[in-house]
Amino acid sequence: MDIIDLDEKYKETFMVCLEDWSDEMKEAGNHKHKWYNEMKNKGLGVKLAVENEKVVGMIQYLPIEYSFAEGQNLFVILCIWVHGYKEGVGNFQKRGIGKALLQAAENDVKSKGANGMVAWGLSLPFWMRAKWFKKHGYLKVDKQKMQVLLWKPFTNDAMPPKWIKQKKVPELVPGKVKVTAFINGWCPAQNIVFERAKKATKEFGDNVIFEEIHTNNREHYLEWGITDALFIDNKEMRTGPPPSYEKIKNRISKRVKRLS
Repeated sequence: MDIIDLDEKYKETFMVCLEDWSDEMKEAGNHKHKWYNEMKNKGLGVKLAVENEKVVGMIQYLPIEYSFAEGQNLFVILCIWVHGYKEGVGNFQKRGIGKALLQAAENDVKSKGANGMVAWGLSLPFWMRAKWFKKHGYLKVDKQKMQVLLWKPFTNDAMPPKWIKQKKVPELVPGKVKVTAFINGWCPAQNIVFERAKKATKEFGDNVIFEEIHTNNREHYLEWGITDALFIDNKEMRTGPPPSYEKIKNRISKRVKRLS
């Protein structure tokens, strides 16, 4: 198994987070391509774990000023993922690949003179577990709901990061249902939510307004303090894992019925 930088050979596999076998990923559109093209010259780092010419793991990270946190001279891990499904290349978890990817990313940002690496994790035992990062030397510095912000300082003068907090929610529109979809682009799962919501909205005609907010525009993100989210009127809908198209449509339908 080798750890390499992203190259053209594996670019499309990276764009679907290694799930090139998944029909669901086809719903994600080209948002990650657009995000990548914007961020690739702004310090974005991507490392891939490759075995027998198959990508089995990945990590992506970027300077903190393009992330969901505040800090100085730090890099943020957006996600780290080792393929764990039976489909595709199969299950490669619990073989030390995640640790190897993390170490490669840390070495990279150290070589760039960064003061530390930041990660986010969930307090519950599934994807991006906070406990996994703690096991590898990361310290908790902030928390919001189930999400934990962690970091590993590399220098004595490093300053800890903090979450950028949500600042507001979408306003109601009298006589209408408003669906507001925030999209950053880096996560295909959230891109799927955006596309499903946009499609569902069209079924309700003039009763529903669809508002899209692209948070890879830094001004938009700082205005809201939200990266990826779906609001129906001013109520946020849980988007992890992505709700089905029918579930989103039904939620909109319930709000539309209240208009009459």
